[in-house]
Amino acid sequence: MEYKDNWEEAKKRIEAWWHREIIDRVCMVVYAPKENVKRKEIKIPYTLEERWTNMDFLLESAEEDIRCTYWGGEALPAYMPTLGPNVFSAWLGCELKFAEGTSWTEPFIKDWNSFQGLKFDPDNKWWKWMTEMTERTAKAGKDKFLTGITDIHGGGDALSALRGTENFCMDLIEHPDKIKECQEFLKNFWFRVHKDLIALTQKYGQEGSCSWLGWAPAKTCPLQEDCLALISPKMFREFFRDAIIEESKYLDYSLFHFDGPQCIPHTELLLEIPTLNGIQWNQGAGHGPMTKWIPLLKKIQQAGKLIHISIGPTELETILTELSPKGLMIYAGTSSEEEAKALIKKAEKLTHG
Repeated sequence: MEYKDNWEEAKKRIEAWWHREIIDRVCMVVYAPKENVKRKEIKIPYTLEERWTNMDFLLESAEEDIRCTYWGGEALPAYMPTLGPNVFSAWLGCELKFAEGTSWTEPFIKDWNSFQGLKFDPDNKWWKWMTEMTERTAKAGKDKFLTGITDIHGGGDALSALRGTENFCMDLIEHPDKIKECQEFLKNFWFRVHKDLIALTQKYGQEGSCSWLGWAPAKTCPLQEDCLALISPKMFREFFRDAIIEESKYLDYSLFHFDGPQCIPHTELLLEIPTLNGIQWNQGAGHGPMTKWIPLLKKIQQAGKLIHISIGPTELETILTELSPKGLMIYAGTSSEEEAKALIKKAEKLTHG
């Protein structure tokens, strides 16, 4: 891989991590600006929507970002086409709105009495954009960088976007049959989307699959229900857990994106899923450093699950003192290539210590 000199070495460590094994040190994903590399100027499109959707601009920017980055440890050069977190709902007909740094959708299910059911049009503007962009990225990245599958928010997250958050929460109580009917459609649509997109990423010889949570030697994709922060464990079990179970059975390698302290009441329901490989814990802004959450992380490890976390460089020693390096994937941002290399060496010593 042109932008990753030690790709074969990193690949072996990642494969070992997926199997809760370790080769020589804990898995470390460390990024930093590359030394002595000057970034070339790229013409930025005038309108906000163009900055989100102009494929030539996005691909040129992505490869320049990749070229100018030091990919330390198990960090892998990759680009994931994206239209924001609610693109799944946009594929089903929601109007997509763009802002600086994010996007959202306008709910279109206004009244259950007049609602005719969810439908998917293969000619949907945003689906056609995503499939074309994914294939173009895979072609451009051949032998140079990986192509990731876009962020897929199905289930309760999709329903929240399709219906509006407040209406969605009330519907779980007042219209449970409608929620279950839509959830069955969304579950099947999730599988279709993943199969179609992963096929495009592999069209030009890419090995395995890739997402914003990294690479795996076969099918992978983050599983998530950010709506868990709004609902009870009873509702999670009744409406959405079965889909997570089916998705984890379909995937060869699975991680659940566990987002914030409000989701913690659902921990047991996730750890009880035998086919779910691990948890990516994100404590969220304002909820302390990762070291604050060591009791939760220990509980996840004791259940036999992988852990995927992001830490500050100063937390590394405490994390590796308290947690097993087996099945642990650590992301750490650094400000320089020198700092990144030093952090990896420190991880080597702490792993053996």
